[in-house]
Parts: sequence; C-alpha cells; structure tokens
Amino acid sequence: MIRSLYTRVVLIFLVSVIGGTAISFFAATWVFKDQLNENLRIPLLSFGQDIARIYETLPLDEAEAFVSGMNQLNSYHVHIYDETGQVQSYGVIKGHNPAVVTMEQVNKVLGGEIVQVNPSGVSTTLLGLPFTTETGTRAMFVEPVSPPSAPFITTWILNFAIVALVTGSLFTLIAAIFLVKPIKKLTRATRRVAGGDFNVKLNIRQKGELGTLARSFEDMMHDLQQLEQMRRDFVSNVSHEIQSPLTSISGYALALKQVNIADNERSRYLDIIIAEADRMSKMSDSLLKLSLLESQSQLLQLVAFNLDEQIRRVIVAIQPQWSARNITFELHLNAIRVMADHDLLNQVWTNIIGNSIKFSPDGGVVNVAIKQDIKSVIVRISDTGIGISPEDQKRIFERFFKADRSHSRKYGGSGMGLAIVKQIVSLHQGDIRVESEPGRGTTVIVALPLKTPAK
Repeated sequence: MIRSLYTRVVLIFLVSVIGGTAISFFAATWVFKDQLNENLRIPLLSFGQDIARIYETLPLDEAEAFVSGMNQLNSYHVHIYDETGQVQSYGVIKGHNPAVVTMEQVNKVLGGEIVQVNPSGVSTTLLGLPFTTETGTRAMFVEPVSPPSAPFITTWILNFAIVALVTGSLFTLIAAIFLVKPIKKLTRATRRVAGGDFNVKLNIRQKGELGTLARSFEDMMHDLQQLEQMRRDFVSNVSHEIQSPLTSISGYALALKQVNIADNERSRYLDIIIAEADRMSKMSDSLLKLSLLESQSQLLQLVAFNLDEQIRRVIVAIQPQWSARNITFELHLNAIRVMADHDLLNQVWTNIIGNSIKFSPDGGVVNVAIKQDIKSVIVRISDTGIGISPEDQKRIFERFFKADRSHSRKYGGSGMGLAIVKQIVSLHQGDIRVESEPGRGTTVIVALPLKTPAK
C-alpha cells in the first residue's frame, strides 16, 4: 500500500494520462470505425480499379510490364490470380508479411464479387476485385504496405509520448512538493498540539482547500488553547474552593480531640464542620449539574405551563429568605404560557431571585416583570442591591466567579449558580444578560424563544 501522498499524486497523474489516452484512442476508433474503414478502403479500391483498366485496355504483356514499373507498388502489394489458380505478384515485400489469400476468396472474386478483409474491424488489410483480360477473368488482391515514412512516424509518436510523460511527471513532482509541504507542516503541528503545545504558527498562505484547512486548524488550536486555560482555571478554582472548607473541617476536627473543651465550644465546632461539609456537598452537586448541562447530554423535558405561575411559586417557596429581611416584591406578571423544561427553568428563577434577595439591603425591593414580543418572552428581575462593576459583568456567568470579592464571606456561595443559569437558558436557545451599576442595583434579563426549542 502506497502511503506517501507525494507518490500517490505522481502515480495518479501517470495513470490518468496513460489511461485517458488509451481510453480516448479506443473510444474514438470505435465511434469512427466506419469512417476510418471507408477512408482506408477508398485508396485500395481506386488503385485496384486503375490496374484493372490497364489490363482491360492494353495487351497482356504490355499491361504486366506497365504495372510492374508503377511507383505506387512501394505502398501496395498486388496478387493476381487466374482461373487455374496461377498467381502473379507485384511490389517489393521489404520485410512485410503478405496477407494470406484463400481459394475461397479467389473463387468469390472470380465469380464477380468484391472481397474486403477487415481482421480488426477498423483497417482494411486486403481488397479483392475482379477484372477481365484477353485471356479471361482474373482476381486481383491489393493490400497496403507501410510506406518508408511509417517507421519514422511510429518512432516519432513514441518519442513524443515518452517526452510528454517525462515532462508532465517532472511538473507533477514539482507541483506535488508544493502540495505536500503544507500538509507536512500540518502533520508537525498536530504532533506539537498532541504534546500540549498550542503556540504553533503554520504560516500557510495558500488559498483553496489547503488554505481553508490551515485556517480551520489554527482556529482549532485557538479553541484548544482556550479550553486548556479553562481546564487549568477550573482545577485551580476547584482546588481553592475545596481547600477552604477542608481546612476548616480538619482544624475543628482536631480541636474536638481536646479533652478539656467546653460543651458549648464542642457544639459550635460541630456546627461549623456540618456547615462546611454541607457547602462542599452543594458545591459537588453544582459541579455535577453544570457538567451534565455543558455536555448537552441532558435532554429537555418539554411541557407546556404558565410561566407567570411558575415564578409566583418560586417566590412563595423562598419566602423565608425575603420575609426575614423585610424585602418586598413588585410583580408585573402577564399570563404567558410557554413550552419548556419546567424543572430546569424553576432552577433559573430560584437562582436569579435568590441572588437578588441575597445582595439587596434589608427592606429592599425586588421587581419581577414578564412581557412578550413577536419572537420571545422576556423576564426582567431587578433589585436595589450592591450592583456589579462593568469589569465583573463580563465574567459574571463564569463558573466560580464571584463579583463580590470583598464581601465573599458575608454573602457566601460557590460562584456556580449563574453559570448553571446561563447553560440552562442556552439549552432553551434563549439569551441572558445583566444590566447593573455599583450601588444602584442589578437587572437580569432572560429572553426565551416562543418557538419550542428542538430536543
């Protein structure tokens, strides 16, 4: 099996040229065989008729002498049979093997028929025709003999074909070098990428398919580089987030081993251990949930339901969070029915409204409104909380990202809630964005398409 593309290109060229030439030759011969046969037959017939008129016009001795001196005998060989089977030949053989004439053919010609022999179906190699002399009817067979220039023409055609193939092969070899060179670059780049090196520059400026392939490869390397950076950030963030509760659990567990610890201190240490373990459990659940959503292996369970009713139920379900802080809600919920995954959207509203409550001051107001346009349903959830800086708004939907770094201990959270929300909205082919100013609150806008998203 030939593995080299370079060799394949050259062989394909040779096979294409030789095979195409041969097929074209045989196809043209088959299509025009009647015309070719007729063109070859006419000179033989004309020459034979000229000889017949000589024999019919001149006395036999003079006719034979005249025919034997004809210059056309350099291109034709003539056999003349009488009624007794005697044969007289004219023309020089010069290494040419004369055609075999059978007595059946001789008798047909003597009987007045014209006999034409076409062994290949294309070329006429033997033509027999009758003529009359003073001694009776005779059968004349004329066959073409290759002229002196025929070997030269054959040699010239052969040399031309060889030179054409060699020249074409050289051009193909040179072209193949330029064809294979960028592919070799891609091969080397692939090996470097496989080894973890994504800083590869191809510098392939060709157009067409190879240029498109090179640009696609560079785009792929850029995406892989981003994915690798995201993977490193993810590992770093997970390690950092897990390290904090593990340190607390380990420290307070060691403290519990002290013999003289007071009961109230023991109880406080146990509460801290339980709280940190619960935080790790929630973090683990969030990671699994986000991983499932990002892999898109989660199929949407589409059902029809009232979106306004769902949001009201979410607000009622988390009443302990906002009633304890005297936070009020202003609702502008039009009755709108949607086709979506009920459980996933329920998590969206729970996370967003929960954040609005968490970052709002005591006695604050959370505004929730629904409206519908031609293509989508738009939900706006606004609060009067601490707000988000423009720099943090660009990263608010990244996993583990916390905009409230200076208040992280006060507000808590794993930083994955909005990442999960973003992924759920994307699965519904929707869009989510944030409008916020520090100290003046935040508005989260969710747009869901009216058309049922494909599963």
